[in-house]
Amino acid sequence: MVYILLGEGYEEIEAVTPCDILRRGGVAVSFAAVGNQKCVAGSHKITICCELLTRDITPQPKDIFVIPGGMGGVNSIQSDTETMNLLRAAAEIGAEFAAICAGPSVLAQLGLLEGKHITCYPGCEELMDGALCDSTKLVASDGSLITGRAPGSAIDFGLALLAHIIGEDAANKIRTELVY
Repeated sequence: MVYILLGEGYEEIEAVTPCDILRRGGVAVSFAAVGNQKCVAGSHKITICCELLTRDITPQPKDIFVIPGGMGGVNSIQSDTETMNLLRAAAEIGAEFAAICAGPSVLAQLGLLEGKHITCYPGCEELMDGALCDSTKLVASDGSLITGRAPGSAIDFGLALLAHIIGEDAANKIRTELVY
């Protein structure tokens, strides 16, 4: 399962675009809300009602956790002990991660970026403790970790995630259907 984590103030395009691309490709995706409310407002006041709360997830090794940017959303995740414990437990059992914009800073706080090649929102590099960060790249992949630069690279990020999950042919098919 792919879980897209939504904390209050998430960047909408970075959450919805990867979800849309993955679902077009036939991948099971759920939005998971941080905190006690299933409906979460993004940084531009677009509200998504999630399928579940992060506290209801029991991580499995084949799960992928996607962390959108938006500093409000990132701060919501980082300040929620249950969600941070979930991500820690997921990492311990070998689940995978993807993050875009400021989202990789959540993984940095957990110590998961040490020596990893990533990208992030320009100006957030100092938040990526231990990472080898190149914020000029739209998308970076390092093993099972996929990172995206910013809202403008949300399509590239979603396609890279789809290619990682089910293959480059599937991603190219969706790319063509999107006329991208």
